[in-house]
Amino acid sequence: MAALSDTISLAIDKALKAPNGRHAEILVHDGPLRQTVIALKKGVQLAEHNSPPAASIQVIRGVLQVTGQETVVIQEGNVEALTHDRHSVEALENTVFLLTTVTSIPGKNSHTGQIPVVDPEA
Repeated sequence: MAALSDTISLAIDKALKAPNGRHAEILVHDGPLRQTVIALKKGVQLAEHNSPPAASIQVIRGVLQVTGQETVVIQEGNVEALTHDRHSVEALENTVFLLTTVTSIPGKNSHTGQIPVVDPEA
């Protein structure tokens, strides 16, 4: 596995070159645990989607806005737990973040029973 710093640099480079302005790479996929590095070019939005049973976002580089029932701006270096509400995401700068999700918790499901998936090719 490559160093996280290398993964971050490659992710933002790929997002800046991608027609859709984004790139995602799953780092950890262990049972219900997922950790994904996601890079978004400034201004790119991820449309409103459901939250998994548990999730957090740590902004590694840039600034991210998460809009659900409330709007939260997450600055570089900060981490924020996601609520169980539908939300959208927008990069206010060229941004790389670590999305950590738990896709199943006994007795707790997302609104649709599905997790949001970021297709690296979409």
